[in-house]
Amino acid sequence: MSLHFTDGEFLEAWKELDEPNLEGGWEFFTETMGVKIYRLFDKETGLYEYKIFGVLATCTPELCADVYMDLLYRKQWDGYVKELYEKDYDGQSAIYWEVKYPFPLSNRDYVYVRERRDVDADGRKVYVVLAKSSPQSPLPEKSGVQRVNDYKQSVAMESDGACGTKVFMNYFDNPGGNIPTWLVNWAAKSGVPAFITDMQKACSNYSNYCQKNKK
Repeated sequence: MSLHFTDGEFLEAWKELDEPNLEGGWEFFTETMGVKIYRLFDKETGLYEYKIFGVLATCTPELCADVYMDLLYRKQWDGYVKELYEKDYDGQSAIYWEVKYPFPLSNRDYVYVRERRDVDADGRKVYVVLAKSSPQSPLPEKSGVQRVNDYKQSVAMESDGACGTKVFMNYFDNPGGNIPTWLVNWAAKSGVPAFITDMQKACSNYSNYCQKNKK
């Protein structure tokens, strides 16, 4: 039984693959490389929450889920990772993640929990990963690094009916500090498609990585 996420949250994520829920103020933001991005203005923070719909044409959903969950491997292929590891705190597992930001901005770091479930969705297999910040995890903040305490992400992946993966992602974080608008827009418009491209490359190289690093 999950201590962090409900069955309803997993259901809500994979249902977006069938019928995107864009009611309540979601607006179309941009489309690039076959990836559609929608956003929702958050009045409390003045920031946007994002929903991303796309296809990874060359990766199976099981492989995508395995790559997405492998933190050690992500340090190999994600150039924005400064530090990334999972650790137990009082019997509860949490992940520490430091992200490189361009000069002169301070790096950001996250402490979060996540869970993966492989769901039988009306006879289809859907891989769902939920994550959210865990500010109660006792990991001290670093000098010169801005802690992000308001973060959530959900990802749902299933076969596209061919050799690829249909992907849905819902994402929000409040990076704190004075982040320029150009950087926020770049991250959404360029960063997300670039991440999907990097993810496809990572999937294609994963078997070689596992062979080299098997115990």
